Amino acid sequence: MRKIRTFSQEFKRQVVEELMSGESRPAQPRRRYTISPSLLYHWKKQYSLGKFNNEPIEEAALKDRVEKLECLVGRLALENEFLKKGLRHNLNQPPQSGKSSAAPG
Repeated sequence: MRKIRTFSQEFKRQVVEELMSGESRPAQPRRRYTISPSLLYHWKKQYSLGKFNNEPIEEAALKDRVEKLECLVGRLALENEFLKKGLRHNLNQPPQSGKSSAAPG
């Protein structure tokens, strides 16, 4: 069974900074440290958000904020639609007087 490797934040930051500085092409650190392309991409995204004790890149921070706000707007729109349907349903029902509709026996 294959052992899962864990990497420190410092190591991840060094690899991404090496890549972003232009010192090496993406294939070089991937081969050197046997890192998958998707993992390197994931680290790059985390770096841009400031997850490795670094200053976040402004553009990425703004994209992250927009994404969170879009999720919030979507959730609020669903809640709003649910409440509108509930209100319409209540307005269309005749008022109940608390008595049963069955004829007394």
